[in-house]
Amino acid sequence: MAERTLTFTKALNEAIHQGMEADPSVFIIGEDVAKMGGDFGVTQGVWNRWPDRAFDTALSESAIVGLSTMAGACGLRPVAELMFADFSGVCFDQLVNNAAKLRFMYNGAAGAQMVVRAVTGSGIRCAYHHSQCVEPWFMNVPGLVIVAPATPYEAKGLLLASIRNNNPVIFLEHKLLYNMKGLVPEEPYELPLFKCNIETEGEHLTIVASMSMLGMAQKTAAELKKEGVNAEIINPRTLFPLDKETIRDSVAKTGRLVIMQEGPKFMGSGAEIGAMVAEDVFEYLAAPIRRVTSLDVPVAFSPGLEDYINPKLDQALAACREILSY
Repeated sequence: MAERTLTFTKALNEAIHQGMEADPSVFIIGEDVAKMGGDFGVTQGVWNRWPDRAFDTALSESAIVGLSTMAGACGLRPVAELMFADFSGVCFDQLVNNAAKLRFMYNGAAGAQMVVRAVTGSGIRCAYHHSQCVEPWFMNVPGLVIVAPATPYEAKGLLLASIRNNNPVIFLEHKLLYNMKGLVPEEPYELPLFKCNIETEGEHLTIVASMSMLGMAQKTAAELKKEGVNAEIINPRTLFPLDKETIRDSVAKTGRLVIMQEGPKFMGSGAEIGAMVAEDVFEYLAAPIRRVTSLDVPVAFSPGLEDYINPKLDQALAACREILSY
Protein backbone atom coordinates (compact mmCIF):
# COMPACT_ATOMS: atom_id res chain seq x y z
CA MET A 1 0.00 0.00 0.00
CA ALA A 2 1.17 3.51 -0.80
CA GLU A 3 1.78 5.40 2.45
CA ARG A 4 2.07 9.13 3.09
CA THR A 5 1.78 11.40 6.08
CA LEU A 6 -1.69 12.61 7.06
CA THR A 7 -3.15 14.31 10.09
CA PHE A 8 -5.64 12.46 12.26
CA THR A 9 -8.37 14.75 10.89
CA LYS A 10 -7.45 14.11 7.27
CA ALA A 11 -7.29 10.36 7.88
CA LEU A 12 -10.85 10.42 9.20
CA ASN A 13 -11.94 12.56 6.26
CA GLU A 14 -10.41 10.11 3.80
CA ALA A 15 -12.12 7.18 5.53
CA ILE A 16 -15.51 8.87 5.18
CA HIS A 17 -14.92 9.64 1.50
CA GLN A 18 -13.76 6.11 0.74
CA GLY A 19 -16.59 4.59 2.76
CA MET A 20 -19.13 6.61 0.80
CA GLU A 21 -17.48 5.75 -2.51
CA ALA A 22 -17.68 2.04 -1.73
CA ASP A 23 -21.23 1.95 -0.41
CA PRO A 24 -24.13 4.17 -1.57
CA SER A 25 -26.02 3.42 1.66
CA VAL A 26 -23.50 5.47 3.68
CA PHE A 27 -24.43 9.07 4.48
CA ILE A 28 -23.36 11.72 6.99
CA ILE A 29 -25.59 13.68 9.34
CA GLY A 30 -25.02 16.18 12.13
CA GLU A 31 -24.60 19.80 13.11
CA ASP A 32 -22.71 21.68 10.34
CA VAL A 33 -21.30 18.48 8.82
CA ALA A 34 -22.45 19.22 5.24
CA LYS A 35 -21.87 22.70 3.83
CA MET A 36 -19.43 23.75 6.54
CA GLY A 37 -17.56 20.44 6.58
CA GLY A 38 -17.76 19.94 10.33
CA ASP A 39 -16.66 22.05 13.25
CA PHE A 40 -13.27 20.31 13.17
CA GLY A 41 -13.13 19.88 9.39
CA VAL A 42 -13.56 16.11 9.41
CA THR A 43 -16.37 16.03 6.81
CA GLN A 44 -14.95 18.62 4.42
CA GLY A 45 -15.71 17.98 0.75
CA VAL A 46 -18.44 15.40 1.34
CA TRP A 47 -21.36 17.74 0.60
CA ASN A 48 -19.66 18.95 -2.60
CA ARG A 49 -19.45 15.39 -3.93
CA TRP A 50 -22.64 13.91 -2.48
CA PRO A 51 -25.08 16.75 -1.72
CA ASP A 52 -27.93 14.23 -1.42
CA ARG A 53 -26.02 12.16 1.17
CA ALA A 54 -24.86 14.91 3.55
CA PHE A 55 -27.36 16.45 5.97
CA ASP A 56 -27.02 19.43 8.27
CA THR A 57 -29.30 19.31 11.28
CA ALA A 58 -30.58 21.53 14.03
CA LEU A 59 -28.85 21.50 17.42
CA SER A 60 -30.58 18.32 18.49
CA GLU A 61 -28.48 15.29 19.34
CA SER A 62 -31.62 13.27 20.05
CA ALA A 63 -32.90 14.00 16.51
CA ILE A 64 -29.53 13.12 14.94
CA VAL A 65 -29.20 9.79 16.71
CA GLY A 66 -32.91 8.96 16.59
CA LEU A 67 -32.99 9.40 12.81
CA SER A 68 -29.72 7.48 12.44
CA THR A 69 -31.04 4.59 14.53
CA MET A 70 -34.07 4.13 12.30
CA ALA A 71 -32.04 4.68 9.13
CA GLY A 72 -29.72 1.90 10.22
CA ALA A 73 -32.67 -0.35 10.99
CA CYS A 74 -33.90 0.28 7.43
CA GLY A 75 -30.60 -0.82 5.90
CA LEU A 76 -28.74 2.46 5.50
CA ARG A 77 -25.36 3.17 7.12
CA PRO A 78 -25.43 6.61 8.74
CA VAL A 79 -22.25 8.26 10.01
CA ALA A 80 -23.52 10.77 12.55
CA GLU A 81 -21.46 13.43 14.27
CA LEU A 82 -21.92 14.68 17.81
CA MET A 83 -19.81 17.82 17.84
CA PHE A 84 -18.87 17.14 21.47
CA ALA A 85 -19.24 13.78 23.18
CA ASP A 86 -20.37 15.55 26.34
CA PHE A 87 -23.79 16.05 24.75
CA SER A 88 -24.33 12.36 24.14
CA GLY A 89 -26.34 12.60 27.34
CA VAL A 90 -28.99 14.44 25.35
CA CYS A 91 -29.46 11.38 23.11
CA PHE A 92 -28.72 8.79 25.78
CA ASP A 93 -32.14 7.19 25.45
CA GLN A 94 -31.80 6.77 21.68
CA LEU A 95 -28.36 5.19 22.07
CA VAL A 96 -28.93 3.03 25.12
CA ASN A 97 -32.60 2.04 24.96
CA ASN A 98 -33.12 2.00 21.20
CA ALA A 99 -29.96 1.50 19.13
CA ALA A 100 -28.17 -0.81 21.55
CA LYS A 101 -31.13 -3.16 21.99
CA LEU A 102 -32.45 -3.64 18.44
CA ARG A 103 -30.19 -6.46 17.28
CA PHE A 104 -30.84 -8.44 20.47
CA MET A 105 -34.59 -7.81 20.35
CA TYR A 106 -34.87 -9.05 16.76
CA ASN A 107 -32.44 -11.94 17.12
CA GLY A 108 -30.03 -10.43 14.62
CA ALA A 109 -32.61 -9.97 11.86
CA ALA A 110 -32.55 -6.18 12.32
CA GLY A 111 -30.26 -3.72 14.04
CA ALA A 112 -29.22 -0.11 14.24
CA GLN A 113 -26.09 -0.23 12.12
CA MET A 114 -24.55 3.22 12.41
CA VAL A 115 -21.47 5.12 13.51
CA VAL A 116 -21.79 7.97 15.99
CA ARG A 117 -18.62 10.05 15.82
CA ALA A 118 -18.07 11.94 19.07
CA VAL A 119 -15.31 14.43 19.92
CA THR A 120 -13.99 13.61 23.37
CA GLY A 121 -11.39 14.57 25.94
CA SER A 122 -9.68 17.64 27.31
CA GLY A 123 -6.47 19.54 26.66
CA ILE A 124 -7.52 22.49 24.49
CA ARG A 125 -9.20 24.65 27.16
CA CYS A 126 -12.81 23.85 26.29
CA ALA A 127 -13.91 23.81 29.95
CA TYR A 128 -16.46 21.76 31.84
CA HIS A 129 -19.09 20.99 29.21
CA HIS A 130 -16.81 20.23 26.25
CA SER A 131 -13.90 18.25 27.75
CA GLN A 132 -15.25 15.08 29.34
CA CYS A 133 -14.22 11.51 28.60
CA VAL A 134 -17.53 9.71 28.16
CA GLU A 135 -16.53 6.13 27.41
CA PRO A 136 -17.47 4.89 30.93
CA TRP A 137 -21.02 6.16 30.37
CA PHE A 138 -21.50 3.57 27.62
CA MET A 139 -19.18 0.68 28.50
CA ASN A 140 -21.94 -0.84 30.65
CA VAL A 141 -24.36 -1.08 27.70
CA PRO A 142 -24.33 -4.42 25.84
CA GLY A 143 -25.06 -3.88 22.17
CA LEU A 144 -22.91 -0.78 21.78
CA VAL A 145 -19.38 -0.84 20.39
CA ILE A 146 -16.93 1.76 21.74
CA VAL A 147 -14.00 2.45 19.40
CA ALA A 148 -11.08 4.68 20.43
CA PRO A 149 -8.32 5.31 17.85
CA ALA A 150 -4.97 6.72 18.98
CA THR A 151 -3.16 7.44 15.69
CA PRO A 152 -4.01 8.64 12.16
CA TYR A 153 -3.43 5.09 10.89
CA GLU A 154 -5.94 3.74 13.38
CA ALA A 155 -8.37 6.59 12.74
CA LYS A 156 -8.80 5.64 9.09
CA GLY A 157 -8.70 1.86 9.45
CA LEU A 158 -11.00 1.70 12.46
CA LEU A 159 -13.51 4.16 11.00
CA LEU A 160 -13.80 2.17 7.77
CA ALA A 161 -14.27 -1.02 9.82
CA SER A 162 -16.87 0.73 12.00
CA ILE A 163 -18.85 1.90 8.96
CA ARG A 164 -19.07 -1.69 7.71
CA ASN A 165 -19.93 -3.14 11.14
CA ASN A 166 -23.56 -4.07 11.74
CA ASN A 167 -23.74 -2.70 15.29
CA PRO A 168 -24.16 0.83 16.64
CA VAL A 169 -20.62 2.13 17.07
CA ILE A 170 -19.64 5.08 19.23
CA PHE A 171 -16.44 6.29 17.59
CA LEU A 172 -14.44 8.49 19.98
CA GLU A 173 -12.12 11.10 18.50
CA HIS A 174 -9.86 12.79 21.04
CA LYS A 175 -9.55 16.44 20.15
CA LEU A 176 -5.86 16.57 21.16
CA LEU A 177 -5.11 14.06 18.40
CA TYR A 178 -6.68 15.94 15.49
CA ASN A 179 -3.40 17.59 14.47
CA MET A 180 -1.26 14.49 15.02
CA LYS A 181 0.53 13.33 11.86
CA GLY A 182 1.37 9.78 10.88
CA LEU A 183 1.79 7.36 8.01
CA VAL A 184 -1.53 6.37 6.46
CA PRO A 185 -1.98 4.11 3.40
CA GLU A 186 -3.77 5.75 0.49
CA GLU A 187 -5.86 2.68 -0.33
CA PRO A 188 -8.91 1.74 1.76
CA TYR A 189 -8.10 -0.65 4.60
CA GLU A 190 -9.80 -1.89 7.75
CA LEU A 191 -8.33 -2.63 11.15
CA PRO A 192 -10.03 -5.36 13.17
CA LEU A 193 -12.47 -4.25 15.82
CA PHE A 194 -12.49 -5.97 19.23
CA LYS A 195 -8.72 -6.55 19.09
CA CYS A 196 -6.00 -4.86 21.13
CA ASN A 197 -2.77 -3.81 19.49
CA ILE A 198 0.56 -4.61 21.14
CA GLU A 199 2.43 -1.36 20.46
CA THR A 200 5.72 -2.52 21.97
CA GLU A 201 6.69 -5.83 23.53
CA GLY A 202 8.34 -6.07 26.92
CA GLU A 203 8.79 -8.35 29.89
CA HIS A 204 8.96 -6.14 32.99
CA LEU A 205 5.52 -4.51 33.15
CA THR A 206 2.37 -3.98 31.10
CA ILE A 207 0.99 -0.53 30.33
CA VAL A 208 -2.56 -0.27 28.95
CA ALA A 209 -3.39 3.09 27.34
CA SER A 210 -5.75 4.37 24.66
CA MET A 211 -6.36 7.55 22.66
CA SER A 212 -4.23 10.48 23.87
CA MET A 213 -2.84 8.42 26.73
CA LEU A 214 -0.96 6.19 24.31
CA GLY A 215 1.50 9.03 23.78
CA MET A 216 2.11 9.28 27.53
CA ALA A 217 2.60 5.52 27.71
CA GLN A 218 5.20 5.69 24.95
CA LYS A 219 7.06 8.52 26.68
CA THR A 220 6.96 6.60 29.94
CA ALA A 221 8.32 3.48 28.30
CA ALA A 222 11.11 5.48 26.67
CA GLU A 223 12.20 6.87 30.06
CA LEU A 224 12.03 3.45 31.68
CA LYS A 225 14.09 2.00 28.85
CA LYS A 226 16.99 4.20 30.00
CA GLU A 227 16.75 2.41 33.36
CA GLY A 228 16.90 -1.04 31.76
CA VAL A 229 13.13 -1.63 31.97
CA ASN A 230 11.23 -3.00 28.99
CA ALA A 231 7.54 -2.10 29.16
CA GLU A 232 4.88 -3.78 27.05
CA ILE A 233 2.31 -1.27 25.80
CA ILE A 234 -1.21 -2.46 24.99
CA ASN A 235 -3.54 -0.18 23.03
CA PRO A 236 -7.14 -1.50 23.30
CA ARG A 237 -8.44 0.30 20.15
CA THR A 238 -11.92 -1.06 20.98
CA LEU A 239 -12.83 -0.32 24.60
CA PHE A 240 -16.03 -2.36 24.50
CA PRO A 241 -16.35 -5.23 23.84
CA LEU A 242 -12.80 -5.43 25.20
CA ASP A 243 -10.12 -7.84 24.00
CA LYS A 244 -9.45 -9.23 27.47
CA GLU A 245 -7.26 -12.09 26.30
CA THR A 246 -4.44 -9.91 24.98
CA ILE A 247 -4.31 -7.90 28.22
CA ARG A 248 -4.47 -11.01 30.41
CA ASP A 249 -1.70 -12.73 28.45
CA SER A 250 0.52 -9.66 28.74
CA VAL A 251 0.03 -9.30 32.50
CA ALA A 252 0.58 -13.03 33.00
CA LYS A 253 3.93 -12.55 31.27
CA THR A 254 5.08 -9.35 33.00
CA GLY A 255 3.39 -9.69 36.41
CA ARG A 256 2.75 -5.94 36.66
CA LEU A 257 0.07 -3.60 35.30
CA VAL A 258 -0.27 0.17 35.01
CA ILE A 259 -3.40 1.55 33.35
CA MET A 260 -3.26 5.09 31.95
CA GLN A 261 -6.66 6.67 31.50
CA GLU A 262 -7.81 10.23 30.99
CA GLY A 263 -10.91 11.04 32.98
CA PRO A 264 -11.90 10.53 36.64
CA LYS A 265 -10.48 7.45 38.35
CA PHE A 266 -13.72 6.33 39.99
CA MET A 267 -15.64 3.94 37.72
CA GLY A 268 -13.40 4.74 34.75
CA SER A 269 -12.44 2.32 31.99
CA GLY A 270 -9.26 1.55 33.91
CA ALA A 271 -11.31 0.27 36.84
CA GLU A 272 -12.88 -2.44 34.68
CA ILE A 273 -9.54 -3.44 33.16
CA GLY A 274 -7.94 -3.64 36.59
CA ALA A 275 -10.85 -5.64 38.03
CA MET A 276 -10.75 -8.06 35.11
CA VAL A 277 -7.02 -8.67 35.59
CA ALA A 278 -7.43 -9.11 39.37
CA GLU A 279 -10.22 -11.66 38.80
CA ASP A 280 -8.61 -13.62 36.00
CA VAL A 281 -4.83 -13.60 36.48
CA PHE A 282 -4.34 -12.58 40.11
CA GLU A 283 -1.91 -15.43 40.69
CA TYR A 284 0.49 -13.93 38.14
CA LEU A 285 0.63 -10.46 39.71
CA ALA A 286 3.90 -9.56 41.40
CA ALA A 287 2.70 -6.13 42.54
CA PRO A 288 -0.55 -4.19 43.00
CA ILE A 289 -2.27 -2.77 39.93
CA ARG A 290 -1.85 0.99 39.52
CA ARG A 291 -4.01 3.51 37.66
CA VAL A 292 -2.83 6.89 36.37
CA THR A 293 -5.90 9.05 35.81
CA SER A 294 -7.42 12.50 36.05
CA LEU A 295 -8.72 13.78 39.37
CA ASP A 296 -12.34 13.12 40.30
CA VAL A 297 -13.43 16.67 39.50
CA PRO A 298 -14.87 18.50 36.46
CA VAL A 299 -12.40 19.71 33.84
CA ALA A 300 -11.65 23.36 34.55
CA PHE A 301 -11.35 26.13 31.95
CA SER A 302 -8.24 27.62 33.57
CA PRO A 303 -5.16 26.23 31.75
CA GLY A 304 -3.31 25.76 35.01
CA LEU A 305 -6.20 23.92 36.63
CA GLU A 306 -6.86 21.79 33.55
CA ASP A 307 -3.23 20.67 33.49
CA TYR A 308 -3.35 19.99 37.24
CA ILE A 309 -6.45 17.83 36.90
CA ASN A 310 -5.17 15.70 34.03
CA PRO A 311 -2.70 12.79 34.37
CA LYS A 312 0.97 13.71 33.98
CA LEU A 313 4.15 11.98 32.89
CA ASP A 314 5.81 12.20 36.31
CA GLN A 315 2.78 10.45 37.83
CA ALA A 316 3.00 7.71 35.23
CA LEU A 317 6.70 7.19 35.88
CA ALA A 318 6.16 7.14 39.64
CA ALA A 319 3.45 4.49 39.32
CA CYS A 320 5.64 2.29 37.14
CA ARG A 321 8.68 2.64 39.39
CA GLU A 322 6.60 1.87 42.46
CA ILE A 323 5.37 -1.48 41.20
CA LEU A 324 8.75 -2.35 39.69
CA SER A 325 10.32 -2.01 43.15
CA TYR A 326 7.49 -3.79 44.96
